[in-house]
Amino acid sequence: MADTAAQKGMAVPLSAFAAGAVVALLIGVFGKVHDPTLAGTTTLGFDTVIAMKVVVSTVIGVLAVLQLIGALWIYGKLGVRAPSWLGAAHRISGAIALVLAVFVAYHCLWALGLESGRLDDGEKVAPRTVVHGVLGCVVFGAVVVKVVAVRSRRAPGWFLPVAGGLLFALLVAVVLTSAVWYLGAKGWPGSGGY
Repeated sequence: MADTAAQKGMAVPLSAFAAGAVVALLIGVFGKVHDPTLAGTTTLGFDTVIAMKVVVSTVIGVLAVLQLIGALWIYGKLGVRAPSWLGAAHRISGAIALVLAVFVAYHCLWALGLESGRLDDGEKVAPRTVVHGVLGCVVFGAVVVKVVAVRSRRAPGWFLPVAGGLLFALLVAVVLTSAVWYLGAKGWPGSGGY
């Protein structure tokens, strides 16, 4: 009976990780086979699509940190009782971060694709770019895992914090390999940056 309970408890996380892996793989395949184009993209008033992505990605990074703080506060890990409104604020800010991430990912995949090897002009794609692209695909697999963790009533107690922590770590890695790298290399868009 204990083995059956353990297997049942692991069914939700294993299924979620499998579904997340499929989503990440499908996004990556799309990124490789799609012919990148700026048609269908927007700059939201910034000089370039990249400048827009840097600014929006920075906002996503800030929201991710606020999500972590909110989750720690909700679960009583900050030593101060969480206010009653925090759960709703956490869900709303998480939804905003997700919508912004989808928006940025669309622009990354549509305008640039998943780059690796060499570009059409023969230039070698930087390892940072490859890592960023792969992590970007994996983020959306982690989103699937997190949604399952939040919605499942049959998942083990460790699953939600692990899913949330994984998504947070991946988002931070994606922001570090894109917006933070850009800001360090070129400055804030519009302040001498490209």
